[in-house]
Amino acid sequence: MCRSTHNVVKFVFCCAVLLGTSIIPLGGVAQEGLKIELNKLEPVEGACRAYMVFENQSGQAYESLKLDLVMFDSDGVITKRLAVEGAPLPEGKTSVKLFDIKDVTCEQLGRILLNDVLSCRGPTGERNDCLADIQTASRNLVSFFK
Repeated sequence: MCRSTHNVVKFVFCCAVLLGTSIIPLGGVAQEGLKIELNKLEPVEGACRAYMVFENQSGQAYESLKLDLVMFDSDGVITKRLAVEGAPLPEGKTSVKLFDIKDVTCEQLGRILLNDVLSCRGPTGERNDCLADIQTASRNLVSFFK
């Protein structure tokens, strides 16, 4: 009985070591794909300026990435629809892009929807899977989601 208990403990210990060594390296690795973060909103004359951070860990560059954005007010009513170009986005690079949302104040914004990707082109041509590769995030009270 003592010998079988020893074998079980040894087995559990080995499994824990194997799992631990396979998990530890993944902790420091950035997630794959393209992360787009709504970082900051700033009032400018006649508009609200959105600062967006694009973190490209997709494994390829984007030559074109046209986003269809829909703005909602704090009551959930659509206030504006805007198409913006986020490219060029080199692979492995983080970039900041600015977009002015004309005729809308920052205080009017409740959330921003990434509704669709209107155009997505990489070095090998057009892509149809770009929306699925994008992760959205926000650092302020206005949420950014898809």
